[in-house]
Amino acid sequence: MAKALGMVEISTVSSGFAAADQMAKAADVELLQAEVTCPGKFVILIAGEISAVKASVDVAAKNYADKVIDTFVLGNPHESIFPAIYGTAEVEKVDALGILETYDVAALIVAADFAAKTAIVELLEIRLAKGMCGKSYMTLTGSVSAVTAAIEKAKAEAGEKGMFLDSQVIARPSDRLLKYIM
Repeated sequence: MAKALGMVEISTVSSGFAAADQMAKAADVELLQAEVTCPGKFVILIAGEISAVKASVDVAAKNYADKVIDTFVLGNPHESIFPAIYGTAEVEKVDALGILETYDVAALIVAADFAAKTAIVELLEIRLAKGMCGKSYMTLTGSVSAVTAAIEKAKAEAGEKGMFLDSQVIARPSDRLLKYIM
């Protein structure tokens, strides 16, 4: 089964629960996340066949248009997206560290997918708005040139919607810093 990933980010909790319910009923999708994030937003993340994911996202986008912050549908997301979201990515060595921060969740996941498909990098973590006042960030590693290219592509993608906040590339990060990242 070809996986697609979709998300709807809603500005209120009550509409978020209702939208998640409608998305689950609209098509055969797997509900990966339906929860409150800071500052009281609601994030719904789904997976399944691309047509089902698109149908579910479209239902929420239409029925809660006045509450939708952002949406996306990614066909064939990079395989490192899921471990990075769930905090299960396993990386042995960090040559360079790339960090990119956005104002919202949806823009960050799309940017991470572009980054992972742009250069030979490994996504370490995708942190989705919890404890960050609605902002999100990702970390990735690879060679300095690969990390730089990936971050630049992700920055451009997040910037298209005005959601880019900040980014950095750190060559050979200190072991003292790495213990907080890995």
